[in-house]
Amino acid sequence: MALEQLSDVVQRCQALPDDGYTTEDHNVFTIAGRTCIEEGNSAQVLSIVLDEQNQEIVRCMGWNLLPPLIQVLLKKDDGNRPQCLAIFNHLLETCRPKELLIGLLELLEQDDPDTIAKSLHLLLNPLQKVLLCLGDRKASSLGMTLSSVLDQVAKLPIPHTKEQEEDDVFSLCRCCTDLTAFVRPFVLEVRQKLMNDELSESTNKMTIGQDTNKEDELRTELLKFCMKTLSYPLMEAQLKDPDTLPVSPLRSFASDIMNTLSAIGEPLTSLVYQPLLKRKQVLGFLEEEVRYPKESLASLNHLVFVHHLAADTFPCVFSPVFSLRCNMEHICLLLSRTEETRIQKGLELYEKSLVRVEDRSLSADLLDIKTFLTVPQNLVNVMTICSRHDLRTKGLKVFQLSIDKFDTEAKYKFFQYMLKTSKHSGVEGYIIKNIKTQIDFALQPGNSNPWFQGTHLLPLLRKVLILPDGPETDLLQYLDRIMESLNLLRYLVIRDKVTENQTGIWTELYKIEDTLMKPLRVGVNMSRAHYERELHTMDTKKSRAKEESKFSVSVGDEKLPKVTSESQIQALHSALHTFDMIESVLVRIEELTDPRENL
Repeated sequence: MALEQLSDVVQRCQALPDDGYTTEDHNVFTIAGRTCIEEGNSAQVLSIVLDEQNQEIVRCMGWNLLPPLIQVLLKKDDGNRPQCLAIFNHLLETCRPKELLIGLLELLEQDDPDTIAKSLHLLLNPLQKVLLCLGDRKASSLGMTLSSVLDQVAKLPIPHTKEQEEDDVFSLCRCCTDLTAFVRPFVLEVRQKLMNDELSESTNKMTIGQDTNKEDELRTELLKFCMKTLSYPLMEAQLKDPDTLPVSPLRSFASDIMNTLSAIGEPLTSLVYQPLLKRKQVLGFLEEEVRYPKESLASLNHLVFVHHLAADTFPCVFSPVFSLRCNMEHICLLLSRTEETRIQKGLELYEKSLVRVEDRSLSADLLDIKTFLTVPQNLVNVMTICSRHDLRTKGLKVFQLSIDKFDTEAKYKFFQYMLKTSKHSGVEGYIIKNIKTQIDFALQPGNSNPWFQGTHLLPLLRKVLILPDGPETDLLQYLDRIMESLNLLRYLVIRDKVTENQTGIWTELYKIEDTLMKPLRVGVNMSRAHYERELHTMDTKKSRAKEESKFSVSVGDEKLPKVTSESQIQALHSALHTFDMIESVLVRIEELTDPRENL
């Protein structure tokens, strides 16, 4: 029935011009032709399609047969596949490019990852042929195609392990390889035009006209493509180094994208150092931040400085400090995100940028640059909030590395800033430990400096040797800070003799007694009395009835298991032990600062 309808409409249309086909003719041809293919009559359809008398009909209406053809072609074991492939190839040669493009792009839309990969592998080459047939009018169509393709690629999972990438379990690697082949002729076209323009300019014969505008649009679409791939999949992927995976499709894809950027007139040095290098005005309809998305540039810098892709193209004139300054904006962006992949790449980029810088070489002037203060704040969030232990540990390592790179004045000012802004006892304790290290270094023979001894040091010590909320301070919450403060004070009174007083600690002791020691003594006594009273109450309850306490704790909306009486009693004993530890250090400091001990 369908075959008869198809034959009838084709026979009727043979005598009509292409503008004489009615809507009914289009509908009958489409429905009957698709039904024939679905029912397995592909050989008869092929005969009709190849008939010389039907070429005008095929040119105008043949593209409507694409959906069932693609369904058959995606099934490699279908017996009608050879005939459908022949029909498909003939349609590509005969139909109007714009209609083919629309039809093919509609068929790209899939949801299942396996089908997505198969569709892309099947359709990218035909799409390339269709676009190349559009000549100078292809720029916007290429942009639309690349956007649709990348939307599909974004639905594919990223391989995370070496084995997943080797086996290409999600087919993303094959899709990336296909994408590289797809854009290659367009990249070559732009590159050739740029070379021709340079040649024309050198001979003073360059003309600005319609062709230049077309070239700019094509180049812009390819730039948008590169920037989007830098965001996905390359930002999400963790590339394996050559020692781990000698042949890495994702690493090769990243290299291809960077080569593409260079080929279309986007020098990598200009992109990498964009934050500090003044860019020339670029003709085009995209705004700067749309043309060069910040996340994409951060991904690009990560590829260059962490994976060393295209590193050999960079001139040695750029110093490690200059590179660090350029990367700080990208590091700030990555570390401010909540996604673990971004955080990890931010840490890696920061570490790689710092290791090339000499220790104690970063001047205090850099702290006037906003990112040099924002990045440490982001690092603090990583160290204290991030759910992954390895990222918290890495954050602490990079944090210390950044401290090591500052010169003495910069360290001093950085410590002041962090004590003022961190609001976290553990971080403050870590900063105080670093202050102690710097003081110890300054007191070594030949290492004297004006920042960690004498009059400059005292304002910093006043920020450290103080109890944040006086006697009412929660000693357990501020334990890290308190213990490091006491350890620093104990170190100072032992290391810096009263007769030398290089740090000024002995002339400051009367103030420290009022800001730290006396309120801490009161706080310890108050806290101990409170916890001993709680412990007595718990012991009384326990002796009356041996049952689980109704006391419960919630984290967010999740209620944790009830805490038993034994656990509460153990926690109270632990707190009392902590107060004893604080008091023992206090007593030792009082002994060391007793005037009779220093006669």
